[in-house]
Amino acid sequence: MTQTLADNESFTRHRHRLLEGMAHAVAEKGYAETTIADIVRAAAVSRRTFYEHFATKSACLIALYEAASHGALKVLRDALGPDRDWQDQVEQAMVAYFECLARNPALVRTLFIEILGLGAEGLAARRRVNDEIVDFMLLVINRSRGRRPLPREMAMAIVGGVNELVLNAIETGQVERLRELAIPAVQLIRAVTQDRA
Repeated sequence: MTQTLADNESFTRHRHRLLEGMAHAVAEKGYAETTIADIVRAAAVSRRTFYEHFATKSACLIALYEAASHGALKVLRDALGPDRDWQDQVEQAMVAYFECLARNPALVRTLFIEILGLGAEGLAARRRVNDEIVDFMLLVINRSRGRRPLPREMAMAIVGGVNELVLNAIETGQVERLRELAIPAVQLIRAVTQDRA
């Protein structure tokens, strides 16, 4: 039992190091130029350890994308105060989300740009994460009594709009302004939901 627990902790620790190694290598060289040797060097683990966790370099990037996205979603969830009005909760969550992104601009580029370079595999990962964010948004907005529910398609449009704000900041070299994007993101959510009272 003790050995199994130690093995699980070691497995988890190595996986975490590999994800950090991937993030570091991709931030430095871009995904296309990153090799598995770069990842294991940055993670300070063996190539064998890499293959114990991931079959391919793309599988490692997807795991990083999903782990970081789940971290950002946790920030959104933790920012909520259920005793507050839903609009205040959305504003609070958006500010926390953009502050989270702003803390690691190199990772933001990996998550929003490099994942798209994987083609269908990357798009599928992006869709899964976006669906989780949509589910979260619908839960927060639609639990307010006396309101018409926000349709899933409109929540997806909001998530797409927020993603485009981030992509534009990356493409125009304004990642340092990510925190400021909370304002138009909140305005977008309010504009889409204002007729649902």
